[in-house]
Amino acid sequence: DGKTLVFHAAGDLYSKDLPKGSPKRIGNGIDHEYYPSFSPDGKSLLLVSWSDADMAVVKVRDLAAGVERKITTEKGYYHNPRWSLDGKMIVFEKGTGTSELGFAFGEEPGIYLCNADGTNLHKLCTDGSEPYFDETGKRVYFSSGGGLSKSFKSIGIDGKDERTHFTAKYAKDFVPSPDGKWIAFTDLYNAYVAAFPKTGQPLDLNGGGGGYPVFKVTRDAGTSLHWSHDSKSLHWMLGPEYFTRTLEMCFTFLPGSPDSLPPVDSVGINVGLKMTTDVPIGVFAFTGARIISMKGDEVIERGDIVVESNRITAIGKSGEVKIPKDAMVIPVDGKTIMPGFVDVHAHLGNSGNGISPQQQWSYYASLAFGTTTTHDPSSNTEMVFSQSEMVKSGRMVGPRIYSTGTILYGADGDFKAVVNSLDDARSHLRRMKAVGAFSVKSYNQPRRNQRQQVIQAARELKMEVVPEGGSFFYHNMTQVLDGHTGIEHSIPVSPVYKDVLQLWGGSKTGYTPTLIVGYGGIWGENYWYQKTEVWKNEHLLQFYPRGILDSRSMRRTMAPDDDFGHIGNAKSAYALMKAGTKVQLGAHGQLHGMGAHWEMWMFVQGGFSPLEAIRASTLWGAEYIGMGKDIGSLEPGKLADFMILDKNPLEDIRNSESIKMVMANGHLYNTDTMDEIGNGAKKRQPFFWERAKGSNSFPWHEATQSFMGGQCGCFEHAHN
Repeated sequence: DGKTLVFHAAGDLYSKDLPKGSPKRIGNGIDHEYYPSFSPDGKSLLLVSWSDADMAVVKVRDLAAGVERKITTEKGYYHNPRWSLDGKMIVFEKGTGTSELGFAFGEEPGIYLCNADGTNLHKLCTDGSEPYFDETGKRVYFSSGGGLSKSFKSIGIDGKDERTHFTAKYAKDFVPSPDGKWIAFTDLYNAYVAAFPKTGQPLDLNGGGGGYPVFKVTRDAGTSLHWSHDSKSLHWMLGPEYFTRTLEMCFTFLPGSPDSLPPVDSVGINVGLKMTTDVPIGVFAFTGARIISMKGDEVIERGDIVVESNRITAIGKSGEVKIPKDAMVIPVDGKTIMPGFVDVHAHLGNSGNGISPQQQWSYYASLAFGTTTTHDPSSNTEMVFSQSEMVKSGRMVGPRIYSTGTILYGADGDFKAVVNSLDDARSHLRRMKAVGAFSVKSYNQPRRNQRQQVIQAARELKMEVVPEGGSFFYHNMTQVLDGHTGIEHSIPVSPVYKDVLQLWGGSKTGYTPTLIVGYGGIWGENYWYQKTEVWKNEHLLQFYPRGILDSRSMRRTMAPDDDFGHIGNAKSAYALMKAGTKVQLGAHGQLHGMGAHWEMWMFVQGGFSPLEAIRASTLWGAEYIGMGKDIGSLEPGKLADFMILDKNPLEDIRNSESIKMVMANGHLYNTDTMDEIGNGAKKRQPFFWERAKGSNSFPWHEATQSFMGGQCGCFEHAHN
């Protein structure tokens, strides 16, 4: 009836009375819930719930009584359920799974159809996603293909008579109106509404029109497109704002339309959801440890740290720190405490299909090896910011998650960011800031003036810009000259000379060399596969799927040491550091958890002292992302993010791997199991491979190969 908005945020469903009601959670707070869809009478909600144990379930919930019934009974990966207009049928898609959710029970993917009570459930077709019923209820629309070759099709509910209605290069997210007369879609982030002519032949769908009426309804971007029940209005979201545009305000030829159309809205209805940040209760006192504080070159050989809630309240030499009477005292004599890693180039991965696991193994692996803050300079926008909020609110366990979201991609693709003016750049940065980004990644924008326009827009909006030069040295140098926040990935030359050292050292541009995937030679990742039998690392295997780890590490490159390019890259990073450039750790998601240690060890290979390598891996990373006042060093008032080691990394940097405990935001974990210990004791639940087989021996087969082409490496590289 247009009076209530139901939306997903941070793993739950909420309802809001429009326009000014306060959001109220309508989920059970236990399972994650996604894909809400009102029944035609508005009395019920169709949705998908997710738990790591039971997986996805399509459900119908009576909104008045709160009673729900299951539509699906078999485990699987279900998405996008929707009603027919008469409420008698339901259609949804089934996927194959992801490396975050698992792949078991992913057989027979496709589009499925059933009665509204769940009976007569059967597969309609194998191809396609995002299904909708047409206005008659006798056909189902769906999207097909991907990349720059997509199409919008329909098929009869008997599985026959497949037709193609639209083809598209950049257009996607197709949403037909309930009356079948209009279609909404996005084209390079902006949302459009167009007439849906029934010509019997495929038409090209694009934001520029194709001989049929098309109107752009957004200023910067729009997501979650959906129609009013009467097909007279289109709704969409951008970050926390909800927008509506009536058809009569899109076209002048409709009854009731004005002679000239008003501009598109730049301000919508603020959803107004506020969540409580996770702050644990309790007091810890860690006594007798060597403390590498990162406060200058300070190393306290025997010291104590007091943590209250999620902040450090006292730190100093043992005997000089007052221990509160209510503190849980943890003796750590002979051990070493240092700040948690700040990985500023961390591709931790996400499922990208709208569903987040309750426990993400890559988050646990990162925490278990001491990474307490991450910044992902290329990720799925909707997924990464949703999961960031889940970690902030305590609904997921993980390091602090920050990201650029989807990159500002300059090369061709249906997710490219076209920048031909300063206004274009402003629009892209506005849409990213709206969804929670404080940084953007300027990637493969081919002309220098385009990159400068992004920089100028970022200055105006107080955002950071991290680029990468794609292994082009001169791109890197102009990126320094133009004032980028930092350079991601290594420059491809070594050694570097006085001109580069003076230029870069005299700037404020940081350097994240990602030696683990260093340019100009064999990557550092391959060096450590050659030198260590990482597939036998039992600590890592507690949190890492065996199939992924084995496939990455067992069949490894074998080469002499002087053939590895990362060592020269590390020496260049050291020379730049000595010349005044701040260098940060970026492990690139190559091997979650262990990769951060490899990156730090490679700094030492290039000439960094252990203390300098630790500084690059902690404090300088925190300062790079603007968080130096809260994280990166161990000082009173800062957030309690640190690791406790059995051995001293100042004696041998490879002792950094000897992690016994990690504290993240005041939560203390036993890194052998990642069970939370102390005041908030909580046992970690099994990961999907442990549920499937009772051990880390799940047979991945083609699933592993699928993963290897995606987020395990670098998202942007996979699209070069």
